[in-house]
Amino acid sequence: MSLFIVGLDATAVNIALPSIRRDLDASVAQLQWTIDAYSLTLASLLMLSGSMADRFGRARVFKLGLALFTLGSLLCSIAPTVEALIAFRVVQAIGGSMLNPVAMSIIRNTFTEPRERAQAIGIWGGVIGVSMALGPVLGGVLVEAVDWRSIFWVNIPVGLAAIALTARFVPESRAPRPRRIDPAGQALVVLLLAALTYAIIEAPANGWTSAESVALFALAAASLAALIACERRREQPLIELRFFRSVPFSGATVVAVAAFAALGGFLFLNTLYLQQARGLSPLTAGLWTLPMAGATVVFGPLSGRLVGRFGGRPSLVAGGATMTVAGLLLTDLSATTSFAHLLVAYVLFGLGFGLVNPPITNTAVSGMPADQAGVAAAVASTSRQVGQSLGVAVTGAVAVPAAVATAGAAGFAADSHVGWWIVAGCGAMVLALGFATTSRWADATARRVAVALRERVA
Repeated sequence: MSLFIVGLDATAVNIALPSIRRDLDASVAQLQWTIDAYSLTLASLLMLSGSMADRFGRARVFKLGLALFTLGSLLCSIAPTVEALIAFRVVQAIGGSMLNPVAMSIIRNTFTEPRERAQAIGIWGGVIGVSMALGPVLGGVLVEAVDWRSIFWVNIPVGLAAIALTARFVPESRAPRPRRIDPAGQALVVLLLAALTYAIIEAPANGWTSAESVALFALAAASLAALIACERRREQPLIELRFFRSVPFSGATVVAVAAFAALGGFLFLNTLYLQQARGLSPLTAGLWTLPMAGATVVFGPLSGRLVGRFGGRPSLVAGGATMTVAGLLLTDLSATTSFAHLLVAYVLFGLGFGLVNPPITNTAVSGMPADQAGVAAAVASTSRQVGQSLGVAVTGAVAVPAAVATAGAAGFAADSHVGWWIVAGCGAMVLALGFATTSRWADATARRVAVALRERVA
């Protein structure tokens, strides 16, 4: 249920963006922040929430996350201004950071028999496909029949039911030796991501070389340098820098950022294109998102089986190639592009993304010691959220800063072209890394890192 409301919320909010813009008189930058305030906060707190759950109790933290997410949804539904909506999305995200990673820990500790655990994880993971497919359609129905505020109402009864069921059925558990919380590292991660994203989103209005933009980019660079210096000195760092000596791990981190940047850019641009340039209703725009979501639902599980049998290379290479082709097909969009053309591009993008997502975590943990695999997987999850934030920030900043407000249908479609080139470039990056991160040389670096980590523990 937690995964369902998180997945549903993400896709439904994208469909509601044009309605939010009209109702709250929001700028493009504010639309970007409506998405990025959530994903950035989520990315910043995932590892902290995991550590808190191990230390204070997984069921307790999970229920707190559900309560905050439900409260945030209620507040979003009554937000009087776009600034308030953005702030309440942060409340949602703080709760959201306590859901999915903690839910996985609960499943691992509740189902001790391997076969039952595999079945439980399969059911849990399958829900994301359902929510991804249902989100645009349900969001379109609610926005069209009521208004954009109603998309947040759905989360409230589901969240309350999940809290009650967790209290009744989920046993409490803690890690025998929880990792120490790293407040300095956590603060630097938040500062780095916030400064970088704020600089990108606000640069079209402030100027890319303005004093404010330069200062924000400098702050992001300084935060990164300070984070590296800080984490090197800690015995139990928030981010284990030694992981990045493993080419599969580093490559999987970049693949996650690139793939989810492409997804974030795709959803942001496509929603505005269908409703702004083509004049489709929210429901019809949501229905047109179904081919992409459906392809992801079908090819995601297939990719998981391919990874288990052949490793990550076939899925990464094929997924990167099809995402690149999909992006290229959309680089010449116009207000009269045939829907058959759009359908082919949407299916290819969903196919590619479905293939790429499963091997990310598998590649990240490749060769890692068993006791470090969870931390490596958490970094991969964080990279997904960072990528989605940057995708929305970059494509929105370079592709549609003025078109939404001033240009007609043809102008918006033309201005979006550079955004689709960015999506295609992200796909090409996944394709290249699919070869580089699965080579014998890459596997050798992962083995060396694993040996070094074992020796450090010993």
